[in-house]
Amino acid sequence: MRAARLIRLVLLLQNRRTMTAAELAAELEVSERTVVRDVVALGEAGVPVYAERGRTGGYRLIGGYRTRLTGMGRSEAEALFLSGVPAVLRDLGLADAASAAGLKVLAALRPELGDARRSVAQRFHLDAPGWWQEPTTPAPLAELARAVWADRRVTVRYGRPGGAVVRELEPYGLVLKAGVWYLAARVAEKFRVYRVDRVVAVEPGEAFTREEEFDLPAFWEGHAAAFARSLLREEVVVRLTEAGARRLRHVHGDRAAAEEALARAAPAGAGADGGVTITLPVESQEVAYTQLLALGPEAEVLAPPALRARFARAARTMAAHYHP
Repeated sequence: MRAARLIRLVLLLQNRRTMTAAELAAELEVSERTVVRDVVALGEAGVPVYAERGRTGGYRLIGGYRTRLTGMGRSEAEALFLSGVPAVLRDLGLADAASAAGLKVLAALRPELGDARRSVAQRFHLDAPGWWQEPTTPAPLAELARAVWADRRVTVRYGRPGGAVVRELEPYGLVLKAGVWYLAARVAEKFRVYRVDRVVAVEPGEAFTREEEFDLPAFWEGHAAAFARSLLREEVVVRLTEAGARRLRHVHGDRAAAEEALARAAPAGAGADGGVTITLPVESQEVAYTQLLALGPEAEVLAPPALRARFARAARTMAAHYHP
Protein backbone atom coordinates (compact mmCIF):
# COMPACT_ATOMS: atom_id res chain seq x y z
CA MET A 1 0.00 0.00 0.00
CA ARG A 2 2.70 2.51 0.96
CA ALA A 3 4.81 1.72 -2.11
CA ALA A 4 1.82 2.42 -4.38
CA ARG A 5 1.14 5.67 -2.50
CA LEU A 6 4.76 6.81 -2.90
CA ILE A 7 4.56 6.18 -6.64
CA ARG A 8 1.32 8.18 -6.84
CA LEU A 9 2.92 11.04 -4.91
CA VAL A 10 5.85 11.22 -7.33
CA LEU A 11 3.53 11.07 -10.35
CA LEU A 12 1.37 13.84 -8.91
CA LEU A 13 4.39 16.12 -8.48
CA GLN A 14 5.64 15.14 -11.93
CA ASN A 15 2.35 16.17 -13.55
CA ARG A 16 1.42 19.20 -11.44
CA ARG A 17 4.85 20.69 -10.74
CA THR A 18 4.09 22.08 -7.25
CA MET A 19 1.56 20.87 -4.66
CA THR A 20 1.02 21.71 -1.01
CA ALA A 21 0.91 19.08 1.73
CA ALA A 22 -2.83 19.66 2.06
CA GLU A 23 -3.39 19.11 -1.68
CA LEU A 24 -1.32 15.92 -1.65
CA ALA A 25 -3.12 14.68 1.45
CA ALA A 26 -6.49 15.21 -0.24
CA GLU A 27 -5.39 13.40 -3.42
CA LEU A 28 -3.83 10.47 -1.55
CA GLU A 29 -6.57 10.35 1.12
CA VAL A 30 -4.10 10.47 3.99
CA SER A 31 -3.12 13.01 6.66
CA GLU A 32 -0.65 15.84 6.03
CA ARG A 33 1.68 14.22 8.59
CA THR A 34 1.72 11.07 6.45
CA VAL A 35 2.59 13.18 3.39
CA VAL A 36 5.55 14.70 5.25
CA ARG A 37 6.79 11.24 6.24
CA ASP A 38 6.39 10.01 2.65
CA VAL A 39 8.37 12.96 1.29
CA VAL A 40 11.19 12.22 3.74
CA ALA A 41 11.16 8.57 2.63
CA LEU A 42 11.37 9.59 -1.03
CA GLY A 43 14.32 11.87 -0.29
CA GLU A 44 16.12 9.04 1.49
CA ALA A 45 15.48 6.85 -1.57
CA GLY A 46 17.13 9.41 -3.86
CA VAL A 47 14.04 11.11 -5.30
CA PRO A 48 14.82 14.87 -5.34
CA VAL A 49 11.71 16.32 -3.67
CA TYR A 50 12.17 19.93 -2.56
CA ALA A 51 9.97 21.78 -0.05
CA GLU A 52 9.34 25.49 -0.65
CA ARG A 53 8.16 27.47 2.36
CA GLY A 54 5.79 30.41 2.34
CA ARG A 55 2.22 31.20 1.32
CA THR A 56 2.75 30.02 -2.27
CA GLY A 57 5.10 27.19 -1.36
CA GLY A 58 4.73 23.46 -1.55
CA TYR A 59 6.55 20.34 -2.72
CA ARG A 60 8.13 19.96 -6.14
CA LEU A 61 10.63 17.78 -7.99
CA ILE A 62 14.05 19.33 -8.64
CA GLY A 63 15.67 19.59 -12.04
CA GLY A 64 12.89 18.14 -14.17
CA TYR A 65 13.14 14.76 -12.48
CA ARG A 66 10.86 12.20 -14.09
CA THR A 67 10.12 8.70 -12.88
CA ARG A 68 10.02 5.68 -15.16
CA LEU A 69 7.45 3.94 -12.95
CA THR A 70 4.66 4.60 -15.44
CA GLY A 71 3.96 1.08 -16.67
CA MET A 72 0.29 0.17 -16.38
CA GLY A 73 -1.09 -2.94 -14.78
CA ARG A 74 -4.17 -4.69 -16.16
CA SER A 75 -6.62 -3.14 -13.70
CA GLU A 76 -5.23 0.35 -14.41
CA ALA A 77 -5.48 -0.11 -18.17
CA GLU A 78 -9.05 -1.42 -17.93
CA ALA A 79 -10.05 1.46 -15.63
CA LEU A 80 -8.66 3.92 -18.18
CA PHE A 81 -10.80 2.49 -20.98
CA LEU A 82 -13.81 2.35 -18.67
CA SER A 83 -13.62 6.14 -18.23
CA GLY A 84 -14.50 6.67 -21.90
CA VAL A 85 -18.24 6.73 -22.64
CA PRO A 86 -18.62 6.56 -26.44
CA ALA A 87 -22.05 8.24 -26.71
CA VAL A 88 -21.04 11.12 -24.44
CA LEU A 89 -17.76 11.67 -26.28
CA ARG A 90 -19.62 11.68 -29.58
CA ASP A 91 -22.13 14.26 -28.29
CA LEU A 92 -19.30 16.51 -27.12
CA GLY A 93 -17.54 16.30 -30.49
CA LEU A 94 -14.61 14.37 -29.00
CA ALA A 95 -15.11 10.96 -30.62
CA ASP A 96 -12.15 11.27 -33.02
CA ALA A 97 -9.81 12.57 -30.32
CA ALA A 98 -10.88 9.81 -27.93
CA SER A 99 -10.36 7.16 -30.60
CA ALA A 100 -6.89 8.46 -31.40
CA ALA A 101 -6.00 8.59 -27.70
CA GLY A 102 -7.24 5.04 -27.23
CA LEU A 103 -5.06 3.80 -30.08
CA LYS A 104 -2.03 5.57 -28.63
CA VAL A 105 -2.66 4.04 -25.21
CA LEU A 106 -3.02 0.58 -26.78
CA ALA A 107 0.25 1.06 -28.64
CA ALA A 108 2.02 2.00 -25.39
CA LEU A 109 0.70 -0.93 -23.37
CA ARG A 110 2.54 -4.16 -22.86
CA PRO A 111 1.45 -6.81 -25.43
CA GLU A 112 -0.37 -8.91 -22.82
CA LEU A 113 -2.65 -5.92 -22.04
CA GLY A 114 -3.74 -5.34 -25.64
CA ASP A 115 -7.18 -6.82 -24.97
CA ALA A 116 -7.97 -4.33 -22.14
CA ARG A 117 -10.35 -2.19 -24.22
CA ARG A 118 -12.35 -5.21 -25.48
CA SER A 119 -12.39 -6.75 -21.99
CA VAL A 120 -14.01 -3.64 -20.49
CA ALA A 121 -16.48 -3.14 -23.36
CA GLN A 122 -17.77 -6.69 -22.87
CA ARG A 123 -18.40 -6.13 -19.16
CA PHE A 124 -19.54 -2.51 -18.65
CA HIS A 125 -21.84 -0.19 -20.59
CA LEU A 126 -23.30 3.16 -19.56
CA ASP A 127 -26.79 3.99 -20.83
CA ALA A 128 -27.28 7.54 -19.51
CA PRO A 129 -30.88 8.44 -20.53
CA GLY A 130 -33.73 7.35 -18.28
CA TRP A 131 -36.32 4.77 -19.30
CA TRP A 132 -38.95 5.80 -21.87
CA GLN A 133 -36.79 8.70 -23.01
CA GLU A 134 -35.63 9.08 -26.57
CA PRO A 135 -31.94 10.10 -26.36
CA THR A 136 -31.33 13.36 -28.23
CA THR A 137 -28.24 15.49 -28.62
CA PRO A 138 -28.91 19.26 -28.29
CA ALA A 139 -27.57 21.09 -31.33
CA PRO A 140 -25.51 23.66 -29.32
CA LEU A 141 -23.78 21.01 -27.18
CA ALA A 142 -20.59 20.64 -29.23
CA GLU A 143 -20.15 24.43 -29.52
CA LEU A 144 -20.64 24.85 -25.77
CA ALA A 145 -18.16 22.03 -25.11
CA ARG A 146 -15.54 23.82 -27.22
CA ALA A 147 -16.14 27.00 -25.23
CA VAL A 148 -15.78 25.10 -21.95
CA TRP A 149 -12.47 23.61 -23.07
CA ALA A 150 -11.12 26.95 -24.31
CA ASP A 151 -12.41 29.07 -21.36
CA ARG A 152 -14.18 31.30 -23.88
CA ARG A 153 -17.27 33.42 -23.21
CA VAL A 154 -20.43 32.71 -25.17
CA THR A 155 -23.51 34.77 -25.94
CA VAL A 156 -26.58 32.54 -25.97
CA ARG A 157 -30.27 32.89 -26.72
CA TYR A 158 -32.02 30.91 -24.01
CA GLY A 159 -35.61 29.76 -24.28
CA ARG A 160 -37.88 30.54 -21.31
CA PRO A 161 -41.66 30.34 -20.81
CA GLY A 162 -42.01 34.11 -21.33
CA GLY A 163 -39.82 34.11 -24.43
CA ALA A 164 -36.13 33.77 -25.30
CA VAL A 165 -33.57 35.93 -23.49
CA VAL A 166 -29.97 36.79 -24.40
CA ARG A 167 -27.24 36.05 -21.87
CA GLU A 168 -23.45 36.44 -21.94
CA LEU A 169 -22.00 33.51 -20.03
CA GLU A 170 -18.66 32.22 -18.86
CA PRO A 171 -19.10 28.44 -19.36
CA TYR A 172 -17.36 26.42 -16.64
CA GLY A 173 -18.61 22.88 -17.15
CA LEU A 174 -21.18 20.47 -18.61
CA VAL A 175 -23.13 17.88 -16.63
CA LEU A 176 -25.15 14.95 -18.00
CA LYS A 177 -28.00 14.09 -15.62
CA ALA A 178 -30.53 11.38 -16.51
CA GLY A 179 -30.07 11.97 -20.23
CA VAL A 180 -30.29 15.79 -19.98
CA TRP A 181 -27.28 18.09 -20.49
CA TYR A 182 -26.80 21.08 -18.20
CA LEU A 183 -24.33 23.97 -18.46
CA ALA A 184 -22.76 25.43 -15.31
CA ALA A 185 -21.82 29.02 -16.11
CA ARG A 186 -20.93 32.27 -14.37
CA VAL A 187 -23.04 35.31 -15.15
CA ALA A 188 -22.96 38.61 -13.27
CA GLU A 189 -20.44 37.11 -10.80
CA LYS A 190 -22.84 34.28 -9.89
CA PHE A 191 -22.85 30.64 -10.95
CA ARG A 192 -26.07 29.39 -12.51
CA VAL A 193 -27.25 26.28 -14.34
CA TYR A 194 -28.85 26.22 -17.80
CA ARG A 195 -30.46 23.35 -19.69
CA VAL A 196 -28.55 22.91 -22.94
CA ASP A 197 -31.66 21.81 -24.86
CA ARG A 198 -33.18 25.25 -24.18
CA VAL A 199 -30.24 27.08 -25.76
CA VAL A 200 -31.48 28.40 -29.11
CA ALA A 201 -28.21 29.84 -30.44
CA VAL A 202 -24.56 30.17 -29.37
CA GLU A 203 -22.04 32.82 -30.40
CA PRO A 204 -18.45 32.39 -29.11
CA GLY A 205 -16.68 35.41 -27.64
CA GLU A 206 -13.44 36.41 -25.94
CA ALA A 207 -11.46 34.31 -23.49
CA PHE A 208 -12.06 34.69 -19.76
CA THR A 209 -9.98 33.91 -16.68
CA ARG A 210 -11.30 30.81 -14.98
CA GLU A 211 -11.61 30.59 -11.18
CA GLU A 212 -9.17 27.80 -10.37
CA GLU A 213 -11.00 27.01 -7.12
CA PHE A 214 -14.22 26.12 -8.95
CA ASP A 215 -15.13 22.46 -8.31
CA LEU A 216 -17.73 21.24 -10.79
CA PRO A 217 -18.77 18.01 -8.95
CA ALA A 218 -19.14 19.89 -5.63
CA PHE A 219 -21.05 22.74 -7.29
CA TRP A 220 -23.43 20.34 -9.02
CA GLU A 221 -24.05 18.33 -5.86
CA GLY A 222 -25.00 21.50 -3.99
CA HIS A 223 -27.16 22.78 -6.84
CA ALA A 224 -29.00 19.47 -7.23
CA ALA A 225 -29.72 19.25 -3.50
CA ALA A 226 -30.94 22.87 -3.35
CA PHE A 227 -33.12 22.38 -6.42
CA ALA A 228 -34.74 19.24 -5.00
CA ARG A 229 -35.49 21.02 -1.71
CA SER A 230 -36.89 24.09 -3.49
CA LEU A 231 -39.64 21.89 -4.93
CA LEU A 232 -40.90 20.85 -1.48
CA ARG A 233 -43.18 23.84 -0.82
CA GLU A 234 -45.94 22.21 1.28
CA GLU A 235 -46.26 19.85 4.25
CA VAL A 236 -48.61 17.01 5.13
CA VAL A 237 -49.07 15.19 8.43
CA VAL A 238 -49.20 11.41 8.04
CA ARG A 239 -49.63 8.50 10.43
CA LEU A 240 -47.63 5.50 9.25
CA THR A 241 -47.59 1.89 10.30
CA GLU A 242 -44.21 0.25 10.74
CA ALA A 243 -44.49 -1.14 7.21
CA GLY A 244 -45.50 2.29 5.89
CA ALA A 245 -42.47 3.90 7.54
CA ARG A 246 -40.18 1.36 5.87
CA ARG A 247 -41.75 1.90 2.45
CA LEU A 248 -41.93 5.72 2.61
CA ARG A 249 -38.34 6.09 1.38
CA HIS A 250 -39.27 4.32 -1.84
CA VAL A 251 -42.39 6.31 -2.74
CA HIS A 252 -41.36 9.85 -1.77
CA GLY A 253 -39.56 11.81 -4.47
CA ASP A 254 -36.83 13.08 -2.12
CA ARG A 255 -35.37 10.20 -0.14
CA ALA A 256 -33.31 12.54 2.07
CA ALA A 257 -36.40 14.57 3.00
CA ALA A 258 -38.26 11.36 3.87
CA GLU A 259 -35.35 10.21 6.04
CA GLU A 260 -35.30 13.53 7.90
CA ALA A 261 -39.06 13.42 8.46
CA LEU A 262 -38.81 9.90 9.88
CA ALA A 263 -35.92 10.96 12.12
CA ARG A 264 -38.18 13.64 13.66
CA ALA A 265 -41.20 11.32 13.91
CA ALA A 266 -43.39 11.07 17.00
CA PRO A 267 -45.19 7.95 18.24
CA ALA A 268 -48.47 7.37 16.38
CA GLY A 269 -50.52 8.06 19.53
CA ALA A 270 -53.56 6.60 21.22
CA GLY A 271 -55.63 4.14 19.22
CA ALA A 272 -52.84 3.41 16.76
CA ASP A 273 -51.26 -0.01 16.53
CA GLY A 274 -47.61 1.05 16.63
CA GLY A 275 -46.12 3.20 13.89
CA VAL A 276 -45.26 6.91 13.87
CA THR A 277 -46.71 10.30 12.96
CA ILE A 278 -44.58 12.53 10.74
CA THR A 279 -44.68 15.95 9.13
CA LEU A 280 -43.59 15.35 5.54
CA PRO A 281 -42.45 18.07 3.09
CA VAL A 282 -44.01 17.58 -0.36
CA GLU A 283 -44.02 19.30 -3.72
CA SER A 284 -47.81 19.77 -3.69
CA GLN A 285 -50.95 18.09 -2.40
CA GLU A 286 -51.44 16.56 -5.85
CA VAL A 287 -47.98 14.97 -5.76
CA ALA A 288 -48.46 13.90 -2.13
CA TYR A 289 -51.74 12.20 -3.07
CA THR A 290 -50.02 10.17 -5.79
CA GLN A 291 -47.05 9.22 -3.62
CA LEU A 292 -48.92 8.35 -0.42
CA LEU A 293 -51.64 6.48 -2.28
CA ALA A 294 -48.95 3.90 -3.09
CA LEU A 295 -48.71 3.09 0.63
CA GLY A 296 -52.38 2.01 0.74
CA PRO A 297 -53.59 1.12 4.24
CA GLU A 298 -50.11 1.64 5.69
CA ALA A 299 -50.63 5.45 5.70
CA GLU A 300 -53.34 7.74 7.11
CA VAL A 301 -53.28 11.41 6.13
CA LEU A 302 -54.16 13.60 9.11
CA ALA A 303 -53.66 17.05 7.56
CA PRO A 304 -54.34 19.18 5.63
CA PRO A 305 -58.12 18.53 5.80
CA ALA A 306 -58.63 18.79 2.03
CA LEU A 307 -56.08 16.07 1.34
CA ARG A 308 -57.50 13.85 4.10
CA ALA A 309 -60.98 14.25 2.58
CA ARG A 310 -59.62 13.27 -0.82
CA PHE A 311 -58.12 10.08 0.61
CA ALA A 312 -61.43 9.33 2.36
CA ARG A 313 -63.25 9.58 -0.99
CA ALA A 314 -60.67 7.35 -2.63
CA ALA A 315 -61.03 4.79 0.18
CA ARG A 316 -64.81 4.71 -0.20
CA THR A 317 -64.53 4.29 -3.95
CA MET A 318 -62.03 1.46 -3.61
CA ALA A 319 -64.21 -0.23 -0.96
CA ALA A 320 -67.14 -0.08 -3.35
CA HIS A 321 -65.03 -1.68 -6.10
CA TYR A 322 -64.17 -4.64 -3.89
CA HIS A 323 -67.41 -4.99 -1.96
CA PRO A 324 -68.90 -8.54 -2.32
